[in-house]
Amino acid sequence: MRKGLLVVISAPSGVGKTTICKQLMAAHPDWRFSVSVTTRPPRFDETNEKDYTFISNELFEKYISDGKLAEWELVHGHRYGTLRSTLEEVLDKGEILLLEVDVKGGANIKRQFPDDTIAVFIDPPDLETLIQRLEDRGTESQAVMEQRLARIPEEQAYKKNYDYVVVNDDLERAVNAVEKAIMEVK
Repeated sequence: MRKGLLVVISAPSGVGKTTICKQLMAAHPDWRFSVSVTTRPPRFDETNEKDYTFISNELFEKYISDGKLAEWELVHGHRYGTLRSTLEEVLDKGEILLLEVDVKGGANIKRQFPDDTIAVFIDPPDLETLIQRLEDRGTESQAVMEQRLARIPEEQAYKKNYDYVVVNDDLERAVNAVEKAIMEVK
């Protein structure tokens, strides 16, 4: 096992994984956050190279053919992926890296780096709360919201493969639970 640690954090859309990651990063500035590459356009509040690296479909294809991605998935009509070089660098430097990825991407990372990865699944307290959070976010059309909601059963099926399951019914408690899981392993 290398010195570093990859922390996979997955959840259905709207559960709060981004907020949890941001709070963990604020509390631990020495931890790193994996900036995924994606083919989707940026949202109004997102910054290229900070939230995601926004690239063309053609460049994404090149990354795949060149073996530059440790994992990639088609999610809600757009591609998302994790650069292999980022994972290798973090592990070699002994750092902690938070990876906010979908359940299939998380499974792929854990399969490739089994001794260097912990996986945390963030669960909503209930479906009604999740729907309300998605509506309150106001970033998706009704069609996209329906796609996200339709995907929940598939995402939930993966949580049995995760090392930890944290219910985000209270943000502070959820952040503390994820932090505790990381500290137990590290």
